[in-house]
Amino acid sequence: FNNFIYVMTNLEYDSNKKNYKFKDADNFKEYCTGGCDNDLDKINAGCLYFFNAFFKNSDLFSKYANNYMNIVEYIMIWLSYMLTLKENNNSSVSHLQHFYTTYINGSDQYKNSIISVEDNSSYKDLLNKKNYFLDIKDISKFYEAFKLLCETYTEFDEKKKDCTKCLGKAIKFAEKYEELNKDPNITNDSSHNKILYTLSTDYNKLKDKCSNSASLPEISINIYAQMSGVTSSSSIANKSFIVLSIFGAIAFFLGISYKYSLFGFRKRFQKQKLREKIKNIKKKMNH
Repeated sequence: FNNFIYVMTNLEYDSNKKNYKFKDADNFKEYCTGGCDNDLDKINAGCLYFFNAFFKNSDLFSKYANNYMNIVEYIMIWLSYMLTLKENNNSSVSHLQHFYTTYINGSDQYKNSIISVEDNSSYKDLLNKKNYFLDIKDISKFYEAFKLLCETYTEFDEKKKDCTKCLGKAIKFAEKYEELNKDPNITNDSSHNKILYTLSTDYNKLKDKCSNSASLPEISINIYAQMSGVTSSSSIANKSFIVLSIFGAIAFFLGISYKYSLFGFRKRFQKQKLREKIKNIKKKMNH
């Protein structure tokens, strides 16, 4: 998440001048093939910075392998947000679609190979797995929640597993997340729900890392998570307790049933023995 904070801090939109500017251009220069003289070139430089920072080689890719598609989603959220800051001038083609066509499909930089990684041979391959983002309206509305999540992670004390410093940002993230999760325009759309699920998953991962995790606010289970049968570890623990309780109750009743069945068997056995004794006595009397 530090890479996201770095770009958010050093590539900004000037609302007064209505253009984008670098605060620190040094780390973006290598991606400015055209000198970054226009706004889209600057955004493209930021986008390429992300892909190189996370996926430039197989060592980096393997480091983020378990979470790489979440990272691609976050890049798309950032990209969409940055593009929406610029007026569209009533064009029928969205900025995101135009950017995808011009830079991602039209540039060799996104065809950079990810060495020794099967099924994801280039940056473009990674993006194509999330190309449904092109059809999602208002994807940028997730940006604030995403930014708060990044800030929460960067303020987390990794060594001490202490969440005291990041508590303020975590509370703000939880509030924004709940706002999005209650918006019917979002929750009624499967693609939007997937994004919410990604945000909630990474938040709960951080919460589970905290030694004082109880201090961080709980967030509602997302509809997509419910449909997928995926919940946080605390929810899983609760469900496990319920399941174990059910099995315990079943075992208890089976034990009672077995006890009474055994008691009935013993009673029948005793009656059988008594009948046999009576028969033997009768035989002796007849003789």
